[in-house]
Amino acid sequence: MFTTAFLDLAPLEEAGGTVVLPGSKSISNRVLLLAALSAGTTVVHDLLDSDDTRVMLDALRALGCSVVHQGSALEITGIGGKQAAGHARLFLGNAGTAMRPLTAALALIGGEFELSGVARMHERPIGDLVDALRQLGARIDYLGTEGYPPLKIHPAPALTLDAPIPVRGDVSSQFLTALLMALPLVATRDIVIEVVGDLISKPYIDITLNMLQRFGIAVKREGWQRFTIPAGSRYRSPGEIHVEADASSASYFVALGAIAGVDGPVRIEGVGASSIQGDIRFVDAARLMGADVTSGPNWLEVRRGAWPLNAIDLDCNHIPDAAMTLAVMALFARGQSTLRNIASWRVKETDRLAAMAIELRKLGAEVEEGADFLRVSAPTTWRAATIHTYDDHRMAMCFALAAFNPAGVRVRIEDPKCVGKTFPDFFEALFSASHTALPHVPVIAVDGPTASGKGTLASEVARRLGYHYLDSGALYRIAGLAATRAGLALDTAHEHTIAKMAETLPIVFTDGRVLLDGQDVTDAIRTEEAGMNASRVSALPAVRTALVALQQGFRKLPGLVADGRDMGTVIFPDAPLKVYLTASAAQRADRRHKQLISKGISAKLADLRADLEARDARDSGRAVAPLKPAEDALLLDNSGQTVEESVAQVLRWWEEKQSFSAD
Repeated sequence: MFTTAFLDLAPLEEAGGTVVLPGSKSISNRVLLLAALSAGTTVVHDLLDSDDTRVMLDALRALGCSVVHQGSALEITGIGGKQAAGHARLFLGNAGTAMRPLTAALALIGGEFELSGVARMHERPIGDLVDALRQLGARIDYLGTEGYPPLKIHPAPALTLDAPIPVRGDVSSQFLTALLMALPLVATRDIVIEVVGDLISKPYIDITLNMLQRFGIAVKREGWQRFTIPAGSRYRSPGEIHVEADASSASYFVALGAIAGVDGPVRIEGVGASSIQGDIRFVDAARLMGADVTSGPNWLEVRRGAWPLNAIDLDCNHIPDAAMTLAVMALFARGQSTLRNIASWRVKETDRLAAMAIELRKLGAEVEEGADFLRVSAPTTWRAATIHTYDDHRMAMCFALAAFNPAGVRVRIEDPKCVGKTFPDFFEALFSASHTALPHVPVIAVDGPTASGKGTLASEVARRLGYHYLDSGALYRIAGLAATRAGLALDTAHEHTIAKMAETLPIVFTDGRVLLDGQDVTDAIRTEEAGMNASRVSALPAVRTALVALQQGFRKLPGLVADGRDMGTVIFPDAPLKVYLTASAAQRADRRHKQLISKGISAKLADLRADLEARDARDSGRAVAPLKPAEDALLLDNSGQTVEESVAQVLRWWEEKQSFSAD
């Protein structure tokens, strides 16, 4: 998952390949709570690992449930509807699928509980649910604003269950879901829930009823207005249960195929035509816009059909979350698209109606925002833009699709880690299925002499931007190590043998470690001897040629920061930013001396300086790719700078090369 402050998306052109979806958030948190309310142990497979499920699991542990990881599965031993831990403070983040059902269940089970979340959760209404629970006799106090979390729940002396329980249906379906999941705990008689007004998001109630059935509760439904929980209802663990992949998450890749699946399909695995989730009906809307979709029981394949896409006018009440993706698809449609009956967007992770209108306009779209509708016309002129995501995972995932704009303008997504709420690896999945011309993949090349601090600078810049990192020096060190381990002298007599070996070096950079054929060689290639061997290897033209393609292969989305001695001159001559980092020989020798002393290695400062000057002369005098700044490189002398100051300077230079609009 990208944890950077922002993520810059290069212009993307086509898409294809396979994406495996994570488990459904809606199903995952329902399954967790129902398993917790059941007697016995439930083994849960394919559970979504996300922010929302983690806060639910933390809450269940605090309430006395046993949660045990068994490989990729999770074993939940429930409390069987009995009183949970007598008191607990539960922090539920921004997870409505945890806050609403837990409020109802704990109010009926009994105990002293405080439920809170992030600031946005405290702006999401819960008053209608609390009112319904209070009518039953539950004791719930607001600890802040009336009608909103945080809440304090007290033990209820007695519950009144003889009259139908009214709940508004036009605010959030999660209120009805919460009651449906909690009331079986106290069903000593038939309990009736009556929906007041029209029920929104009916497909999510279908998911709830389906899950309740799996756990032994057969709710009787009369249309969408009356639900009866039979007397004697009791939760029973199904033993094992598999969580279906998330249909809402599928919407982004259905849209991806519709927009960019030109030469081949985008295949989506984990959800298909037989899904129990209402958001699978997003596929119907995508077809209306022109997507070519085929499906099986657990997969979808999507290609571009009509192009530009067709504009639509659609009631989206049945796909409230996935409908956000339609708003971004409208950027690629001919004509004006209207999404109706989406007032529920205003009480989600953010006011999504307002947020979508603001961010779509940044890209150049014409947008009309109504109380319960959004009208979007594609940009006549696309604009590069910084997309604010409002700590809302769906804003980030939707707007990532704008990177496929035909104008090739760049899109910046702020706070990309917000996708962790439901799809932590979303951007990795997007990049794996996206294709673009290599010149569109940005590269920052950092060159300079030995001990100038290239690796430290480049790796930190890469971390800040969320880019891949290439330590080209490590490749030469690894080539030298592999050659010496094979008994080869690092000279011209063995040049072509070493070059042949270098072509297929099985190198992996992972978590700050370097693996060669699965073996950790991080420390082995950082010795002084390895550094000298790297210089010798780099002086062999055939070896350098063999390593060029290997290095260029590191150029992948979303971007690359590469450090070495010829990144800007030979390997990535088209890099949009080239930095030549240097420092005086005296300064570099002093840094190296301190580094060696800290490791307990004795060294003489004068010898180190002489060695560095000799290396500089050797590297700059090479017949092939001598060490020198690229003609368009920016010079950075860090003799008097801290690492942070050098990093800040490079990031400033990089920012100057971008063209993002924030308004």
